[in-house]
Amino acid sequence: MEQAMQRIANRRNKAKIQNEERIQEIETRIPEVIEINRQLFLTGRDLMQIIQKGENVQQRVEQLRRQNMQAQQMVQQLLVQHGYPADYLDMHYTCEKCQDTGYYQGKFCTCLTELAGKLAAKKLNQSVQFLDCSFSNFSLEYYQGLHTSNGASCYTAMERVMNYCREYARHFDTNAPSILMEGKTGLGKTHLSLAIANEVLKKGYSVLYDSVINFLRQVEKEHFGRINAGTDTLELLLSCDLLILDDLGTEFHSQFYQSSIYNIINTRMNRQKPTIISTNMDYNEISKQYEERITSRIYTTYTCLLFVGQDIRVLKKQQEQQRKKIV
Repeated sequence: MEQAMQRIANRRNKAKIQNEERIQEIETRIPEVIEINRQLFLTGRDLMQIIQKGENVQQRVEQLRRQNMQAQQMVQQLLVQHGYPADYLDMHYTCEKCQDTGYYQGKFCTCLTELAGKLAAKKLNQSVQFLDCSFSNFSLEYYQGLHTSNGASCYTAMERVMNYCREYARHFDTNAPSILMEGKTGLGKTHLSLAIANEVLKKGYSVLYDSVINFLRQVEKEHFGRINAGTDTLELLLSCDLLILDDLGTEFHSQFYQSSIYNIINTRMNRQKPTIISTNMDYNEISKQYEERITSRIYTTYTCLLFVGQDIRVLKKQQEQQRKKIV
């Protein structure tokens, strides 16, 4: 939050500097503006005198207001005549709502809380190599010639999965659906989920990615006061634009973890925030390990993408060994 406040303050200072530069530019190119601005300054001084004397205040204040409006309109007309926008001399803030103060109507402005969330997400994501996984380097060749247990083409199935993920990332917004990536290990779930994260981050959304166990351990430590993290990880998990939970089912089985997983899934569903969950388990295995309320919410509200084929890591290793033999 301190970092976010500093960045907001920097934005405000930058807006002031840029405004002063525009004023100097216009006074140099359109000297008439200097006299008009001087009259506006004198109007402000006259207003203070009227209030102090208390004579015919309302009438004289209204007269000054009309003079001010006329002077401002003259400046705008001069700007337009010289090829400038009419609002060229106005302050241009990054957030017009709070005017880059970080506060709006006595509360934190959304620009501040969103920026703080993105900074915190970036810190939590430091160990994740997003750029290593993209749609362009996701190869379908590893699925060629393979078939599922019912005879369907793995290549065709995974091509559909990849295309869905690519379109999901391309059109992502905060109303995007949640996704369950289901399939055995080494079939590309992590690669495609990170590819989505990479594209969504480029759009300026906040994304949190890690394994379920890592997130839950952090939440547990903060909850029981074992560390002074300075960050409310649970709130970040609940509020980020896109949450990606990798390897559901690898975490320890405990009541706290069960409750935390339910809280995350249910709260984000109620807030209509998209979540991507990947798991090596199928429906029956998930049903055995988790409470019915967790299973129900996942399978009734998430789009299920089934990953099929053979472990790509194993196939890559076999290809590498084959190349070495040939050499």
